[in-house]
Order: sequence, then C-alpha cells, then structure tokens
Amino acid sequence: MSTSLPIPTLKPADFASDQDVRWCPGCGDYSILAQTKKVLAKLGVQRENTVFVSGIGCSSRFPYYMNTYGMHSIHGRAPTFATGLKLARPELNVWLVTGDGDGLSIGGNHMLHVIRRNLDVKILLFNNRVYGLTKGQYSPTSVKGMKTKSSPMGTLDAPVYPICFALGCGVTFAARAVDTDVKQLEYVLERAAKHRGTAFVEIYQNCNIFNDGAFDYATDKDTKLDHVLYLEHGKPLVFGKNRDKGIRLNALEPEVVNITPGQEDGLIVHDEKSRGGSLAYLLSRMQQPDYPEAMGIFRATEHDTYDELVHRQITDAKSQGGEADLQTLLNGSETWTV
Repeated sequence: MSTSLPIPTLKPADFASDQDVRWCPGCGDYSILAQTKKVLAKLGVQRENTVFVSGIGCSSRFPYYMNTYGMHSIHGRAPTFATGLKLARPELNVWLVTGDGDGLSIGGNHMLHVIRRNLDVKILLFNNRVYGLTKGQYSPTSVKGMKTKSSPMGTLDAPVYPICFALGCGVTFAARAVDTDVKQLEYVLERAAKHRGTAFVEIYQNCNIFNDGAFDYATDKDTKLDHVLYLEHGKPLVFGKNRDKGIRLNALEPEVVNITPGQEDGLIVHDEKSRGGSLAYLLSRMQQPDYPEAMGIFRATEHDTYDELVHRQITDAKSQGGEADLQTLLNGSETWTV
C-alpha cells in the first residue's frame, strides 16, 4: 500500500516568500517577479526542487522574494555557483538571475562559460542600461553618449548587446521581452523554463529612478508596433501598426521595406530552430532607430547539456576503471618528494 501523498497544486502566491519586496515603487522588477511566479505555478514546478541563484545588484534580490531555495552569491559569479549546483544536483531546476552590470561587466567571463557549456540553467538578465543599486553609473549596455554620474559628458563606450553576446557564445535558447508586456514576458519565460539547456532571456527592465523611459519606444501603446518586431517561428518578419512594413535581406544586410498588408513575398521568414544561428544573430543586431527591435524567441535548438555530459563521463570512467580511491590517487605515480 502506497503512503505517498499527492503533490499539491500550487498557485503563484505559493511562490512568494515572507520577505518585504524592497524595489523602488514602479520598478520593472515587480512585473518580472510576478510573471516568474505565474509561470512556475502554471508548469507545476516543485518549490523544493527549484533554486534561484543571483549575484549583486537590484535584480539579485530576486531569491529573497521566491518561496524556493536560493543563493545570493557574489558580484558576477552567479554562473559559477549555478554550475557547481547543477553538477552536484542535476535534478534541480536552477534559475540564474542577473543584471546588465552584474552579468556582463565583472561577470562577463563567467557568463561566457556557462553559456558555451550549455548547462541546463535558465538565465534571466534584467537590462535597464544603468547601474541601479550603486546609484546611476553607466553599465555595459548603456547607449553611447548617455550621461550618468560616471559619464557626465556622455559615455564613449560602444554598448554590449546581450542577445548578440549570448549567441556568440553558442547559446541554444535566446529570447527577449519587455517588463510591462506581461503576456509576451509570460510566453518567453514559459518557453525558457521548458528548454533543455542554457536558456538566456534578456528582459528590458525600466529603472524609473536612474534611467526612466529608456525603453519607451518598445512600451508606448501608440508607437511600439512601429518600433518592435514580434518574432513568430515560420512566419515572415512583418511589423508596424498597420502591418505594412517588413524585413528582407539585401545582400547580407537586413533592410526595412514597405509592403501591402498580406503581400509578404521576399521577406525573411523567421526560423528559431536554425542550427547555424546566423539569422538569430542578424536579428539581434537590429537596433533602434535604424530597425525595429525584435522581441520573442531568437533561437531554440537542442544539444547535449554540460551536466548530462559530465555525469555520462563519470559513469563511463567508473565502468572502465571501477570506483576511484582518493588515497591511491594521492600516492600514485604523479607524486614526488622534495
């Protein structure tokens, strides 16, 4: 006779911790938190098998507000902690929450390696194009010429485009959403949660204190359809309030063209499953004001994950050489006396 109890059905509120949420009123982080809880409940995720790992920054408060396990690690090193955790406990659902400063500045090297390995983790990168927690310095994603406390005459740096970075590292899932577009954000988070491998999600997140309005072009109801391109697998790249603009390829460059609604011949057709990733990279380079900015799933492909390969290698090693003995290793032929 089985004594196991059925797993209770959880609601979004069940994923909320007892901690007071201490982001600034109006911060885009609230929306991301709400949609993440909604998606976890929708997918029937078990709290005891879920871990949120963060570094340092406003986004990195995230684990405190989730009624799951969590690690608030050190600046830029969340990918390292997440890697160790996933290798030690491969059955866990591991989420990595970071920001454009934490993840792409001091943590850029660590982010590169977790992505290229295709570790089975979900990465949420909150991009507000500024350092918020340390009060308004320019970040790796700040637009060129942006005036901040650390660039009073305007930053001279060319910005990092997170999706470009992730695709350059060989990411198997790349997506972008906006904090206030809750339906699109929910869809992207759900797709990321279901992906096997590294899922990298860039979220445009408004910092209403230090960089308010940075993404107005992508959020204003009256104009956003002329500035945003929603990606749909297998469909032509069409945008505009009247669906009268499209993207075609001119030699090796994307080109915005006017079209008659419904006449889409010659336009690029989106393929998120393309193995090479060239189309996804091309789309990731399209930036305002020259192009509409793409939202949705850039790439979603399947490859072996790093955690699976590591444990497969361990199993193979045991089958070939038996269980290892630490003392034998220490006393082996690769030792010497000084």
